[in-house]
Amino acid sequence: MSSRSFPQFPVVDASSRTGFAGNRLDRIAEARTGLSAAEVAARPGAGFYLFTDDGAVLSGPEAAPVALHDRAAAEYLGAALDQAIVLGFDDGVPRLAARIPGLSDGAAAWTRDLRSLAVDGTLAPHDLGAIAQARSLISWHDRHGFCANCGQKSMPSHGGYRRDCPACGTQHFPRTDPVVIMLAVDGDRCVLGRQYRFAPGVYSCLAGFVEPGETLEDAVRRELYEEAGIRTGAVTYHASQPWPFPSSLMIGCFAEATSFDLVREVEELEDVRWFERAELSAMLAKTHPDGFLVPPAMAIAHHLIKAYADGGVV
Repeated sequence: MSSRSFPQFPVVDASSRTGFAGNRLDRIAEARTGLSAAEVAARPGAGFYLFTDDGAVLSGPEAAPVALHDRAAAEYLGAALDQAIVLGFDDGVPRLAARIPGLSDGAAAWTRDLRSLAVDGTLAPHDLGAIAQARSLISWHDRHGFCANCGQKSMPSHGGYRRDCPACGTQHFPRTDPVVIMLAVDGDRCVLGRQYRFAPGVYSCLAGFVEPGETLEDAVRRELYEEAGIRTGAVTYHASQPWPFPSSLMIGCFAEATSFDLVREVEELEDVRWFERAELSAMLAKTHPDGFLVPPAMAIAHHLIKAYADGGVV
């Protein structure tokens, strides 16, 4: 029996603790060519994650909601099954996503926004992960109904993982937007900021989109300088999180501060400041004397802050 090749890395990675990260579906990427969503949707046991413009459609008791619907329920609720997307298979059973133009029976089902679902933790992680995948794909189809090359209407193919233009032949694929989210550290203190829209007292890691032609490390350094006015050197990866708003991947990093005078980017941030490591423990425990808080446990920012507070980064 061989030993592990990377014994310094945990078997259970930090990303698995974040919201939307529990997807267990077999995405069958190698079998999508020519895949018919209509044929898959008709298979025995097919389950559907359903959405309106307001969020995921749930049924059952509010204390134990159900996110996965069988075909009969999907048809009853008015889902557009002719436009379903094949997400993958759960132990050989198909799972699909579909949109509902409008709910006709509020007593049978209701909608919840994805952030609330992730925060309250009532859904199983594998359902929450599949919902994130589904929401991102549905959003992509909503925004890419026409060919970006010639402007003609495009058509879904490959089970919903591609759109083809019949006019010019261009193939379009779903995109994921990388976002760096980072904690700049200096020994036993780190930089947190708060946006104007945050709940009272909440401070979080700084974040920003990766730009074309930019490495993750350079994106971390650029965003920290633009938003907080500090320079950073070494950058290390910690974890990632799918973020279906509409389709981003949050890439969590730590960065070593090499300058220390903060200059707040006033249009982005209401405040930015240094926090001592001991303060973070109080913020996580909701006992900080000034009422300061960190984001909820579903957010990757929470886990970056907690890892640092627990001494995981020096």
